[in-house]
Amino acid sequence: MVRIALAGIAWLCLLLPPVPPRQAPSLIEHDSVVATLQPGPHNGGGETMAYSFFARAPGLNLVFRKRALHRGAAIGYHRQAEDEVYYVVSGTGELTLNGVRSVVVPGTAILTRPGSSHGLRQVGSDDLVVIIVYQLTTVHRQGA
Repeated sequence: MVRIALAGIAWLCLLLPPVPPRQAPSLIEHDSVVATLQPGPHNGGGETMAYSFFARAPGLNLVFRKRALHRGAAIGYHRQAEDEVYYVVSGTGELTLNGVRSVVVPGTAILTRPGSSHGLRQVGSDDLVVIIVYQLTTVHRQGA
């Protein structure tokens, strides 16, 4: 009798849908909620508007930002610790990558690799708006 009951329970378990693993919540965020006025990072100077999307999402090891560099603002020249991608959405900028200067415009994608150095400066009459993506590392979690 016990075997029949156990066999019945086993059969029932096969018929039940599997329990999905616990999933972190998906999120939607808007510019107006995450916008923060900040100086140009890495001692770049000037004023920028930073949009740090999903900064409080639990377990997310990815940084996804938008930054608008206002007239004369810059991301200061600095050494890169991890792969990082910049994508120019609007405006015009002057990129210095490993000492070489280039003009960047909408549609330009920039990959900086660990050990390289770069900085970006707004030029022209419109804000330079870039999307920035990189993997969150232990160094960033410690606030460095």
